[in-house]
Amino acid sequence: MKKDLISMDDLSVEEIKDYLRAAHIVEDMSLEKRVQYLPGRIMAALFFEPSTRTRLSFESAMHRLGGSVIGFASKDATSVAKGESFTDTIHTVENYSDILVIRHPGEGTARLAAQESFLPVINAGDGSNQHPTQTLLDLFTIEKDLGKIEGLKVAFVGDLKYSRTVHSLIRALMKLNVTDFTLVAPEALRLPHYFMMNDQPGRFRFYETERIETAIQSCDVLYMTRIQRERFPDLVEYEKVKDSYVLTAEMLQEAKEHLRVLHPLPRVNEIAYDVDKTEFAGYFPQAGNGVIMRQAILLKHMGVEL
Repeated sequence: MKKDLISMDDLSVEEIKDYLRAAHIVEDMSLEKRVQYLPGRIMAALFFEPSTRTRLSFESAMHRLGGSVIGFASKDATSVAKGESFTDTIHTVENYSDILVIRHPGEGTARLAAQESFLPVINAGDGSNQHPTQTLLDLFTIEKDLGKIEGLKVAFVGDLKYSRTVHSLIRALMKLNVTDFTLVAPEALRLPHYFMMNDQPGRFRFYETERIETAIQSCDVLYMTRIQRERFPDLVEYEKVKDSYVLTAEMLQEAKEHLRVLHPLPRVNEIAYDVDKTEFAGYFPQAGNGVIMRQAILLKHMGVEL
């Protein structure tokens, strides 16, 4: 039976921990051993919207496992531009590959692809809905840098309404016994209230504020996000909030010594460049961890036992 990765909501705690264990195993392997796993296998990277880190790290992961990559980085370079349907594209490309990695601006498209295709489907981001592979690499980064996940205090800053990385990560952290969240966002970009609702009232604490300084003093992980212009139906509203929060090195003087600043990238201006030189900056190693985690994901979903 094929196995897809569509949403963090589909995964049990044990399944999440199994991905993390697999990533640690992959990290400990030599490059010479990794490249022996998937010779002759083909990954189709179907990216209907722009991407740098997700697309290139998946391609790098597949190449470093000995496999090959086909696909596209823009729908304008495909028959979709001629009017071909999404499902017809899936049914065509599945004849040429062994696994499908899909990014699409439409929410629910990855699940539709999984229902239609006989191949394993990996969701590389569907609109403002879910981004499970980013979440898994974020969890891997936190565990590597801080030695644990359970019990940490995590703050999210910026676009909490439209950010699929935030939505996926909060769900996963709740499953892994993170109970204290600080949410820093302007009124228009607050986390949708349903994310705070669960079947264990009183267990999880969500503290909402518009002051980033409050979050810095108390958290172990500061997860920054950019204000996403492409998610705003009204550009006037985007202009009102685009510069709401800018993190600087000076602001981190009151932070815990072990604090990690993470960001799914790309950044625009929400993290000043002077933060890069501090011991708190974890976002570029975080991007590097994407290759390791996505190698683990590809191996697991192509039936390789680790």
